[in-house]
Amino acid sequence: MPLSEQKEAEIDLKVESLLSQMTLEEKVAQMRIFHASLGVEHSEDSKLVLSDVVKQKLALGIAGIKNPGEFLSPEQASLHNNQLQKYIIENSRLGIPAMFITEAYNGVDATGTTRFGRPMNMAATWNPNLVKRVWDTIGREARLRGLHMCHSPEADIMRDPRFGRMSEGYSEDTFLTTQMVVAAVTGVQGDFTGLMDGTHIGAVTKHFAGYGQVEGGRNFASIQISERTLKDEILPPFKAAVQQAHTLGIMASHGDLNGIASHGNRALLTDLLRDEWGFQGYTVSDSNDIARLHYFMGVAETPDDAALMGLNAGLDIDLYAEDAYAYLPRLAKGKPDIIAQIDEAVRHVLRTKFILGLFDNPYIDVSKVPGNVRTPASLALAHEADLESIILLKNDRHTLPLKHAEKATIALIGPLLGDQTELHFRKVLGDKVAFVIEQGFELTDQNKYEPKVLPDEVNRAGLERAVDAASQGDVVLLFLGGDEYTSKEAYFARGLGDRASIQPVGLQNELVRRVKALGKPVIVVLKHRRTLAITEFAEHADAILDTWDLSEQGDLAVAKMVVGQAVPSGKLPVTVPKHIGQLPFHYSQKNINFKKAYMFMGGDPLYPFGFGLSYADFEYSELVLSSSQVKAGESFEASVMVTNTGDYTAKEVVQLYIQDMIGSVIRPANELKGFEKIELKPGESRRVSFTVTPDLLAFTGKDNVTKVEPGDFRLQVGTSSASGVFAQFKVVE
Repeated sequence: MPLSEQKEAEIDLKVESLLSQMTLEEKVAQMRIFHASLGVEHSEDSKLVLSDVVKQKLALGIAGIKNPGEFLSPEQASLHNNQLQKYIIENSRLGIPAMFITEAYNGVDATGTTRFGRPMNMAATWNPNLVKRVWDTIGREARLRGLHMCHSPEADIMRDPRFGRMSEGYSEDTFLTTQMVVAAVTGVQGDFTGLMDGTHIGAVTKHFAGYGQVEGGRNFASIQISERTLKDEILPPFKAAVQQAHTLGIMASHGDLNGIASHGNRALLTDLLRDEWGFQGYTVSDSNDIARLHYFMGVAETPDDAALMGLNAGLDIDLYAEDAYAYLPRLAKGKPDIIAQIDEAVRHVLRTKFILGLFDNPYIDVSKVPGNVRTPASLALAHEADLESIILLKNDRHTLPLKHAEKATIALIGPLLGDQTELHFRKVLGDKVAFVIEQGFELTDQNKYEPKVLPDEVNRAGLERAVDAASQGDVVLLFLGGDEYTSKEAYFARGLGDRASIQPVGLQNELVRRVKALGKPVIVVLKHRRTLAITEFAEHADAILDTWDLSEQGDLAVAKMVVGQAVPSGKLPVTVPKHIGQLPFHYSQKNINFKKAYMFMGGDPLYPFGFGLSYADFEYSELVLSSSQVKAGESFEASVMVTNTGDYTAKEVVQLYIQDMIGSVIRPANELKGFEKIELKPGESRRVSFTVTPDLLAFTGKDNVTKVEPGDFRLQVGTSSASGVFAQFKVVE
């Protein structure tokens, strides 16, 4: 028996042995997670303090606790979580350790850890190896805090910028998202292949499935996607997370598929996920969503029915709710047949705990924490990722990089100006450079739950200050876009985060017009968490650096870009529209969607998917296919010569797209099927090759079967979805 199978068999025996000793109440406790805010605290003298409610829960054991020690330093958190784990083991009958869980949108969601750029920034690097290194660091920092799982990454496809959670996903594209999710899961899990060594944590890939497609971009709204779109575009990142990256967890989606709530969808959570894909980890609800099958979704008659529906669907763990799986012990007394389903759920949870090594080594070696969290190396990695994610959208007359910046007075202006912006620019340019600093105005009242845009009359004086400050500079950098208040998660009970408009908030368009009228070079530094319609910025700015939401030292990367110490290499992970009325606007829509433009606007996006300029220029030539006619089950090679014809050593993302010209169903206009990021010196050429495999050509046809159909295809290799060199090939029976 291979070693991996032997270890799995040993784990299975241990799980069955433990399961046989458990009471029904203890089993159900292993199917629940509560938040540390329920009463898990740390006293000033570093002692564990638990509320009576928490003590009562832990007497039976628990599947896990969310965010314990999140506001403590890494050292304090490791001590705290060791004490918490010790209490759980020593104060429950069977001593089953708990999983401690975090989230990781831009690093571990806790005090004192490295703050990286958000997932959309990571996608903008188009560098899966770099993204894997980032997530490897996240996994290590989380484990040193005594954490074991993270409710990340998101494998949702993000195509609606009204959705406040847009930057939590990786892109509008299935292929790019898939590569990034696989990199994230394998990184955070430390290339997990059977048992973890105590240095990393498990991933809970979410939200399964279709969550990014909520109607109107509104959180908790319904989801309207066809079965074919689901199979070909939405599910592949999740399938890859399961089969390639071996994610230890899957979180169900808030939403529904064809009216069937995902939290009650057995075809999704069991038939597809487990029986077809072979998933062996645990499934978990999104917060309170099993109970919401009754009181929100309206598909369960009673709370009891909701609990039974979630259990039957295949959800192993109930996150937070007190009115769902909490009822299972009582329900099982009247319905003993559900005990088998409870046992199966508990098996998945216990198996994960054995894989994590919690039974053999439930504690953190606290001595390893100092010097290993938020280290110079991790900060350098965050900076490296920042540099690779910044996208140069516009650069008229070679405005960037600035020549002789050290002799100019630089005006740093705008509502997205950060507290550390001047400091970071001085690190790059030195203390002798003259700066003019003026934020001007705030975008919102910064209310945590329901922020409101500040009225123009309130911000008018700030606008005048900003314009006056800009007039004092030789060159103006305008920090514009949006922040954590203009794009955020819209929580269930209270809180708004989605928008009906994607226009920049407040007086920003007027600010860029007024500053441009001064006759000085204007560089927009675009910071945001959702795609914005930046037509005014694009019209009036001489250059635009799109930064999304960078790490804690993001403006250091911006400063280096501005003066030419670094060269932009990021590419757009989403299409940028001119107006919200163009929705849907993702590049890979059905080909027929592009037949007609809009009156008075046209049909083209402001910037296409995959777009991004450089300080260098790249020429594509000599596209060669190893065969122009292949059989349906065969692979072939496509290669292209890429030459740096510019004056800077620079990185370029070589992108492969394929269009199926004729299909049994209407096919997309274009689809990303490969990419590679390369670095070339001035004058250097390199041949870049891609292997086109049958799975890259397959789709769900008229008969609802996923396969490669014979016919003609167009292959494109270039610098974006809208530019490249082309070749034709044919697939034959």
